[in-house]
Amino acid sequence: MKFSLCNEVLANVDLAEQCRLAAAMGYAGLEIAPYTLAPDPTRMTDRQIADARAIVADHGLEVTGLHWLLIAPEGLSITDPDPAMRARVTDALAALVDLCAGLGGRVLVHGSPKQRRLGAEPERARAVALEHWAAAGARARAAGMVYCIEPISADEADFVTTLAEGAALLEAAAEPGLQLMIDTGHALRGEGEPLADLAARWLPTGRIAHVQLNDSNRRGPGQGADRLAPFLAALRGARWPHPVAVEPFVYVPDGATTAAASIGYLRGVLEGLDGPAAG
Repeated sequence: MKFSLCNEVLANVDLAEQCRLAAAMGYAGLEIAPYTLAPDPTRMTDRQIADARAIVADHGLEVTGLHWLLIAPEGLSITDPDPAMRARVTDALAALVDLCAGLGGRVLVHGSPKQRRLGAEPERARAVALEHWAAAGARARAAGMVYCIEPISADEADFVTTLAEGAALLEAAAEPGLQLMIDTGHALRGEGEPLADLAARWLPTGRIAHVQLNDSNRRGPGQGADRLAPFLAALRGARWPHPVAVEPFVYVPDGATTAAASIGYLRGVLEGLDGPAAG
C-alpha cells in the first residue's frame, strides 16, 4: 500500500523541499492543495503547471490528486445561486480539473466546508452544488480522472455530512466521474459505525474512489486514540489499488514531525497485518 502526503502539511517550505522531505520519509506522492502552488491556482499557466509536475517527478514522486479545492481564489461558494458566482465557480472548477490533469493526478477531492454552506435556501443550494459537481465529474472523467465529494462531519459542515447523503447526490447526478471518498477523521466523528464496518459496507458499492487518513482529533494517524489497523486490513482485503493520502489538520509539534510520525505508524500497522517475519 502506497501513501501520499497532503502537501499543505509542509507548506512552510517550497515545493521542491516538500518533495525532498516526503520522499525521504517514504511517501510515494503528494496530494496537492492548489492554493500552495499559486495565489490563484485557476490562473496557472501551462508552463507553471509543467514545472510543478517536473519538480515532483524529479524527486521520484507523483502528484496523486488535488484537495482543498475552493480555498483560492477567495470568495467562492459552490452553493451560491447568484449567476455571477455560479459563473465564477464553473470556471474555477474547470480550471482545477485541468490543473489536476496537467499535474498527472488521478483524483480531485471536494471538501472545502466553508465554501458549501446551504444558507437560507437549502434546496436551491443543493441543486446548484449538484449541477457544479456533475459538470466537474464529467470533465474529470473525460480526462481519465475522478472527482470526489468528501462527506464532512456535521461539526464542520451542514451539507453532505455522511456517505449516505453523498450517495443520494450521486444517484441524482448519474455521472460516473463523480464519486465519494472516505476521510477517516470525519467518518469517525460522523458516520456512527466502526471504520472497518463502513469499509465493508461501502467499498463493494464502487462509490468510494479515494481515502484520506487522520485521527478523529484532527491530528495524524496514530497521534490519537483511534486505531486504523482494522480499516487498513479492510482496504487490503478489498484489494484497494490506489495511494492512500495522509491528511492531518493539527501539526504537533510541527508539520514535518507529524508527517514522519504518521507514515511511521502506518508502516508499523501494515507490518503487523503481515504477521511475524519468517526466520
